[in-house]
Amino acid sequence: MSGRGRLALCAYAATLMAAAAMTPLVDPWTWLLQAAFLSALVSGAGAAARRVPLARPLTVAAQTLLALLMLTLVFAREEAVLGLIPGPDAVTTLGELLSAGAQDVGRYAIPAPATDGIKLMLIGGVLLIGLIVDALAVTYRSAAPAGLPLLALFSVAAGLSGGGAGWWWFLLAASGYLMLLLAEGRDRLSQWGRVFGGAPRGRAGFDRGDGAAHAPVRTGRRIGVAALGVALVVHWSLPALGGGLIGQNGGGAGTGPGGGTINAVNPVVTLQDSLNQPESREWLKYKTNANATGDMYLRIMALDQFDGGAWKFSVRKVTDIPAELPRPEGLGSGVGTTEIRTNISAAGAYKQGWLPMPYPATKVAVDGKWRFDPARRTIVGDRGQTTGGLQYSVTSLQVRPSAQQLAEAPKAPAALLEEYTKVPDTLPADVGSTALRVTRGAANDYERAVALQDWFAADGGFTYDTQVDSGGGVQAISRFLKNKEGFCIHFSFSMAAMARTLGIPARVAVGFTPGTPAADGAMSVSNQDAHAWPELYFEGVGWTRFEPTPTRGNAPDYTRAATPSGGPSSPASPEADASQAVPAAPSQSSDCSPQERRLGECGATAPQDVSVSEDEGPSLATVLTWTGAIAAVLVLPLLPMLWRTRLRRSRLGSEGRTAEEAAARTLLVWQEIADTAWDHGITPDESLSPRKAAARIVRLGRLEGAAADSVHRVAHAVEQVLYAPRPVPGTGLAEDAGRVRAGLAERAGRVDGLRALLLPRSAARVVWACSERWNALTDRAATTRRRLLDRATAQLRRPLRQRG
Repeated sequence: MSGRGRLALCAYAATLMAAAAMTPLVDPWTWLLQAAFLSALVSGAGAAARRVPLARPLTVAAQTLLALLMLTLVFAREEAVLGLIPGPDAVTTLGELLSAGAQDVGRYAIPAPATDGIKLMLIGGVLLIGLIVDALAVTYRSAAPAGLPLLALFSVAAGLSGGGAGWWWFLLAASGYLMLLLAEGRDRLSQWGRVFGGAPRGRAGFDRGDGAAHAPVRTGRRIGVAALGVALVVHWSLPALGGGLIGQNGGGAGTGPGGGTINAVNPVVTLQDSLNQPESREWLKYKTNANATGDMYLRIMALDQFDGGAWKFSVRKVTDIPAELPRPEGLGSGVGTTEIRTNISAAGAYKQGWLPMPYPATKVAVDGKWRFDPARRTIVGDRGQTTGGLQYSVTSLQVRPSAQQLAEAPKAPAALLEEYTKVPDTLPADVGSTALRVTRGAANDYERAVALQDWFAADGGFTYDTQVDSGGGVQAISRFLKNKEGFCIHFSFSMAAMARTLGIPARVAVGFTPGTPAADGAMSVSNQDAHAWPELYFEGVGWTRFEPTPTRGNAPDYTRAATPSGGPSSPASPEADASQAVPAAPSQSSDCSPQERRLGECGATAPQDVSVSEDEGPSLATVLTWTGAIAAVLVLPLLPMLWRTRLRRSRLGSEGRTAEEAAARTLLVWQEIADTAWDHGITPDESLSPRKAAARIVRLGRLEGAAADSVHRVAHAVEQVLYAPRPVPGTGLAEDAGRVRAGLAERAGRVDGLRALLLPRSAARVVWACSERWNALTDRAATTRRRLLDRATAQLRRPLRQRG
């Protein structure tokens, strides 16, 4: 193998070794096999182009074109021309896939499913990096800069994994780059012929050509291996950089539709951005038959894994949604509950992979591909299913425990305690010590939970601020406890972590606060209602909401000083005297029976799609602007043809009523024939008489038969008009011009015919006319200026003459 061929192979291998670091990000990893095959084709095309040889820019252009064709074949074959050439429809499809892939990257936690959008981004990215590496290292023979795109590829993998890319991936990527550098060095050394090998191995100390490694090559290998070792040692010796208090990495293993687990979409990723948006956008709207909406938190997901620096999703089994959801975990029969029904409508712009619902739901009526997560009691979309424009109905329970029931709650089951009280050894000691200090004097877990809530919400001196960034790592909670500034993520994460240090099972829920009343009696939930709160487990009650965030939401009744006792009630019987003053109470139909009213069967109809006007599409001005731009792009190239068609129609119009009009029309028909011949490449000659000009058109245009006779007939009519004392008007001249035009087009080739149609040469008359008008306008302006100047001069001279 030649030196350049070896270098190309090393560039290909280095790209794939760096791309391998991205395999943990997507499940399954078979996309890498597609990327490897397509990259091999692109690399082979470069090798073939260099062997021709082509110029360097042409080589890169050929590889780029092949890469585009391959991506079109794989991802937009049905929309492409001949299944391969990317036409407008294929380009639109690829753009839509890239947009969907970008959304999927933000929605799915690691490992994400291999959707078409994500696969296009991955395979396209690997092809792009491979093309750049091949161009730099092989085509332009500069392997050192090729490390930058390889580093970019590895950095994307490390960044999306939250810094969790293992050292072996770094070792693999760095080895590929080192291999590329060594291959380039060997290729450069080989161009010098025999190389001095350091120690004498043959006559005069020159290489014998036996294939043994040269001393410079061996030295390069040693330096490379030493550099890799130093990098790994430094990596292990430096403190670990955590993912941050709000830097979430979800769990979840993707499977097919029949699988038992599902990929987790991370709703925390955009929570801070949602709270900091300057404009409020309505995302959800709901109506409920609940008496009050203060506790109508719409829960999306629960984060149940804590690593000391961040709360994450765990991998959970999911099932089909049952007709009746199981009874909530830990909820005993002695706790007061009320069954309510809620109809929810999501805006078209709100596309979330989880179903926002009141907690705990007991029945869900929803269309689409949705699965049930029993452990967290959530409904999660399967394979790209989202809430965009969705309408659904949820039956849920309002759980009303008393303070006494919570205070007397027995110990949770051992398995639940073990799972939900885990804290890592790396958690700073001040987190646990602060929890003990705040809850000093509390007699039970309930009192400890209330003490933590009140300390964060009122007594601890904390400030609510959505602009705060607490940084990353296991010190994040410590910094928050010290700085005492943050938003709901900081408060809920910290309280849940401190509760676990006290032996209270805890997790973090993410969703929305109840929202605000709307004009139609419904409740409106916007992006600024996004929220997170801790859920603590009490045996006999189940997972229970607390509210530590100041100025957000409301503290539950069971955490307040005066708490009404909660007796058992039938889940199927909502409270009889619902307040009519509550705006969120749905109106009930007049033909609703008393029994249906008691059972809550008269809820309001599902709200309509409430997508915000800003997300309904482009504005009218934008549409008009783009329409004008597209029309200009389409029409501008056609202007010469349109002008020529209009001029021809004008010249060949009516024959004229008078002799003067008939004579003028004869001259216009002759000019039309001359311009038609010009359009087909026969330049007009104004010095020739009409008869000689006609003969020239017939000869150069190779006209025969009727077309040739028509040219001579029109030329004779012109001579009659110009020279005869009493001209006889010709007849059928317009038809003669049509026959001449058809004859010229028939003799012209396809390319010349299209040129005459789309880019007629006679359109130069427009430029001449504009130039003549411009000259006339400037002459007129100059004449006017001279006239005004003369008049002003005369006015000045008149007083002088009078004085003289």
